[in-house]
Parts: sequence; structure tokens; C-alpha cells
Amino acid sequence: MARLEDLPLRSDLRGRTPYGAPQLHVPVALNVNENTHRIPEEVAVEIIERLAGAVLDINRYPDREFMELRQALASYLGFGLTPEQIWAANGSNEVLQHIFQAFGGPGRSSLGFGPTYSMYALIAQGTGTEYTDFPREARYELTPEYVRSAILENKPNIVMLCSPNNPTGTPLDLACIEAAYDAITEATGGIVVVDEAYAEFGGSTAISAISILEGRERLLISRTMSKAFAFAGARVGYLAADSAVVDALRLVRLPYHLSAFTQVAAEAALAHSATMLATVDDICYQRDRIVVELKELGLDPFRSDANFVLFGGVSDSQSIFEKLLERGVLIRNVGIPGTLRVSAGTEAETTAFLSALREVLAN
Repeated sequence: MARLEDLPLRSDLRGRTPYGAPQLHVPVALNVNENTHRIPEEVAVEIIERLAGAVLDINRYPDREFMELRQALASYLGFGLTPEQIWAANGSNEVLQHIFQAFGGPGRSSLGFGPTYSMYALIAQGTGTEYTDFPREARYELTPEYVRSAILENKPNIVMLCSPNNPTGTPLDLACIEAAYDAITEATGGIVVVDEAYAEFGGSTAISAISILEGRERLLISRTMSKAFAFAGARVGYLAADSAVVDALRLVRLPYHLSAFTQVAAEAALAHSATMLATVDDICYQRDRIVVELKELGLDPFRSDANFVLFGGVSDSQSIFEKLLERGVLIRNVGIPGTLRVSAGTEAETTAFLSALREVLAN
């Protein structure tokens, strides 16, 4: 049997490891920012009914342009969006891959503000796009002036802004996005991608970059149904942008990339969006509870508008991670020294995490 190093692999992929977080069967899994609440039974029943209907035509290819889903997504987002301004794929990672395939590539560059979502660099590498990880300011914050300076210095073709940021949870002001758009227009005429995977946990739809999309044809806003919709296993990501951008992404997508099952399941979930999002308030409450109780333990949680909390003040991140795991609680060591990250789960899961952490810190 051959080894990976024996294969004629691209030189820039040699020595690399694939993206991945531990998938362990533990009583309390709070490591990958999932919505740990199950979807409501009434929605599950409708999804099953629609899937059953789709089976009858499964011998045919699905709607290549998935217009019914795009209409449902446009209606959900609001802001006067039309289906022609919507794109979707198998998770927001595939949406981002389409963006890099269309606007990146050899001889082009991209810029992110790290620490941020690790897939940006991996997708850039996979498409032959240079990626610069520009360091954030103190406590992982960004200001319009700082964003503008970084873009003018590096002159990228693609700017990635994560709002709120993963893995830090840091909110992003609209002024930063506006500054990024003006700067890249001046520097290269490139695009700005705002990754709003956790937008629903921020508490106000008005701060979405979608609110400033009109008149900015090179602003792209990526979203997902994995988090607030508790739909991670369905793999549905989507994008709002100018219709010309959507046409560009259609050039690089694989034929019939969204299965008939994916389309009808997402349409059913969106038809019950209020019900599906009913857990968001509770998740935000548990997130804020985690922040308060971490401070009481003498730890240093960072500002978060997401469904997770990054906290510092940890003397040995890996040791605490392992001791929590021994107690059946799985969180995430994201590799930032002296920190750990925990997703906000149900009340019972949050209590289990906090209780286990108190026990670990006391020993």
C-alpha cells in the first residue's frame, strides 16, 4: 500500500494535514460551534414528507439553478433581495471555495485578519491563491483605520472579514466593512467577502453587511444554515451579492451541485424559520452565562456575538482540555496560547461544562 508521500502530490500540499476537529462520542460535545438543540418535531415531519416526495423523481437531476430555494433564502434575508442575488452550496465552505475559484487563483492574493477561520487559508491554498494572515489588534478587535491600512499595504484581490469572528467571537462594525470596501476599490478593484456564519446570534439584523449591499457590487455576504438553524448535517450554505457575482459563481460550480434532497430539506426548514430560530435566544443566554461565570472563575472571556466563547487566562490549554475530556466534556483547543473555546449548548450542557471546569481548576 502506498504512503501519501509516495504519491505525485502537488508540492504545496506536501506536509500538510487536512482540516478537522475531534469527532468523539462524549456526553457533552461543545467543540465545533454546533447548535446542540434538535430541530422541532413538526419541522422534522415536514422535511421527511418533502424528502419522500423528492424520492419519486430521484431518477432525474435536481433543479440546477435551485430557484425555489433561492427565493426562500431571499425572503428569509429580506432587505429587498431577489433570487438572482442569492447563491447556495453544500455548506458555506463550498460557497467560499466557489468565490476563490472565481476571483482568486494563481497570481492573485487574499487577505484575512487572524486569528480567524482556518478554512480561509486552506481554500486559498487549494485554489492557488496567495493568503496573508494579517494580525488583529488588541483583544482581537478591528477598527476601520486598521482594516484600511492593511488592505492598502497588501493590495489583495480578496479580503475576508469574519463577522462575528471565528474563533474569537469578536463583533465587526459595519464601518470596518465599509472601510474595507473603499480600500480594496482603491487598491485593486477586488472583492470583500463578509462571512456571517454566526450572524443570527448577534442580536440585530440591522448590523448585517446585507444592509449596506446596495450599490456595492463587489461586496459578498456568506451565510450558513448550520448554526442558528441547527442544520449542520444538511450542509447548506448561501450567499447574498450582486446578481453579476452570482453569475460568476455559476461559472465554477459543478453541475447539479445541490441534491434534490438538500434543496427540499432546506426549503422546509426555511418555511418554518421562526420555529427553527426559537433556540437562538436561549443559546445567547447560555453564552452570556458562560462569560459571567468564567469571569467569576478568574478567567478572561473575550467579547462574543457568536454561539461560543473564547477565554484566556488558561495556564496549560492542552492539560485543561484533556481533563475536561476525561469528565465527558469536549471543547476546543484552537491553538491560541493560553486560551480555549467552548460552544454555548443547552442549559444542561452549559452547566455540565462549568461544573467540570470548576472541578478541574480546583485540583
